[in-house]
Amino acid sequence: MLFLLPDVRAFYLPGAAPHNYAKGDNVDLFVNALTPMRSAANDKVVHDYYNPKFRFCEPAGGPKKQPESLGSILFGDRIFNSPYDIKVLRDNDTCRTLCLVPDVTGEEAKFINDRIREDYAINWLIDGLPAAEMKIESKTKEVFFDMGFNLGDNEGKHQNLPALNNHYEIVLKYHRPTADTFRVVGVLVWPASIGGPQTSTPNCDVRDNQPLLLNEDQPQAIRYTYRVSWNESDTPWATRWDNYLHIFDPRIHWFSLINSVVVVVLLCVMVSMILVRSVSRDINRYNAIDLSEDVQEDWGWKLVHGEVFRAPRNPLPLSVLVGNGTQLAAMATVTLVFALLGFLSPSNRGSLATVMMVCWSFFGSIGGYVSSRVYVSLGGSDRRKSAFLTATALPTFIFVIVFLLNFFLLSAGSSGAVPFGTMALIIVLWFGISAPLSGIGSYFGSKRGAIQNPVRVNPIPRQIPPGPKYLKPWAAALLSGILPFGAAFVELYFVLSSLFASRAYYAFGFLALTAGVVALTTATVTILFTYFLLCAEEYRWHWRAFLIGGGSAVWVMGYGLFYWATQLTLESLSSIVLYLGYLFLISLLDFLVTGTIGFFASYWAVRKLYGAIRID
Repeated sequence: MLFLLPDVRAFYLPGAAPHNYAKGDNVDLFVNALTPMRSAANDKVVHDYYNPKFRFCEPAGGPKKQPESLGSILFGDRIFNSPYDIKVLRDNDTCRTLCLVPDVTGEEAKFINDRIREDYAINWLIDGLPAAEMKIESKTKEVFFDMGFNLGDNEGKHQNLPALNNHYEIVLKYHRPTADTFRVVGVLVWPASIGGPQTSTPNCDVRDNQPLLLNEDQPQAIRYTYRVSWNESDTPWATRWDNYLHIFDPRIHWFSLINSVVVVVLLCVMVSMILVRSVSRDINRYNAIDLSEDVQEDWGWKLVHGEVFRAPRNPLPLSVLVGNGTQLAAMATVTLVFALLGFLSPSNRGSLATVMMVCWSFFGSIGGYVSSRVYVSLGGSDRRKSAFLTATALPTFIFVIVFLLNFFLLSAGSSGAVPFGTMALIIVLWFGISAPLSGIGSYFGSKRGAIQNPVRVNPIPRQIPPGPKYLKPWAAALLSGILPFGAAFVELYFVLSSLFASRAYYAFGFLALTAGVVALTTATVTILFTYFLLCAEEYRWHWRAFLIGGGSAVWVMGYGLFYWATQLTLESLSSIVLYLGYLFLISLLDFLVTGTIGFFASYWAVRKLYGAIRID
């Protein structure tokens, strides 16, 4: 091993190794797509920085697209180079002209003014760090960096027109690990609007200057200027993201988590009392009966021991849903583990979505195996059809929805539309990797065979008496979904804010704990409702267990609509369709995962319950 050490090659994760600069080295400034900065913005469509209607300054030779990961593209990142000339500790506090844009037409001015009214933000990247504005949280008085900065000023309106920010004060914070080495640890931008004559002489004096108002009736010129300042900082490179990943009032997360844990503990105690006291007593009484005598069995759940493992109606779609739900649950678990270990750092843009896509593709074998075994255990015989639908049904359905949403993005002129090459790559991942692996998993699942039931099934189905209304499928699903949703709605708010209000989310510790609490709550609630069903002599528990477990998805959909009504102002048809489409996908995936958890929890409980009684 010692002799092999000289041949060892190492690698580093993107963003995990510092970039050391020397004095005078060039620092690249990359531009990204423009996004709505507030949740109350009227539009949810991102726009390319070099959209011709913005008339931003372009680098010599035209903008060049930078390489991006799959997840970065899916999340709407469109990164290009820029004409900004920034060198380490050179030209400090020097006012410079970026370019003079002549003849901005009235149509272009109206487009820019509308984006300012909708509170769009400009996004830059320097050394992997996003440009931000320094702000102070009102409650805790903590300083944090709010990523992105305003395209213009919409609050101090003049002549009923917003003001365009055409000057940027760029403050680069650097840390010096050695005397001649510099590392960028912070990027701050203060935009300003400087009006008046757009002369050839650069003007960076923001004091006593009228704002730049874009006339929508006649052409005018715009001069873009900037000034770079270098400030030394004590922040080391390893903790430079701490100011960006600011958690607003972490007490809310802790309160929600503690409240959820208390609910789970109470549920577990309740279920334990039912199973230990009631079920154990019933089992002892049942096993004490002399089966040689003619005894009338009239005790609740024991009456249906010969029906409880009867194959449900439509076992094929149920097994397909369970298989895909297992695949999603495995993907979410592994992704959260990687996030907790710090591999999904925001410095590696799009890594979260990339890991999710890759895990989904390679966990197709898990979905195929589980679906096949469940299908065979439920009495299914068409194994090829089960394998085919497990591999293709859900990916095809999601792909159709994403394709339609992408069509609306294209019609709205959004740069967030997924390019054709990326769509082709997704097809290759899903149908070139996930589908074959799913087929292999289905083969081994079928070869393993069905799960043996602890009791026999009667040849003639038992008549089912009318049950209480609260055990009806949809009523039970709505009632059971309240507790899992209540355990997660606080984190759901921050996740929705991250997706639709351009806020960073990096509280993966809270998210992982919340996911564990939701899974445990879903399992205990589903077991409890399944026990009530069996006590009511309703032995058709398979589909109901899945619906009861996935009941929280209905509340997630309802909360998403409530979030739209209270936090968003969507006016364009494309924004409404995009929001509802993404919300439906979130609810659908939640339904599959929680429904699968509920099904397996009930299956385990039913097998344990009926395996403990003595049957002749």
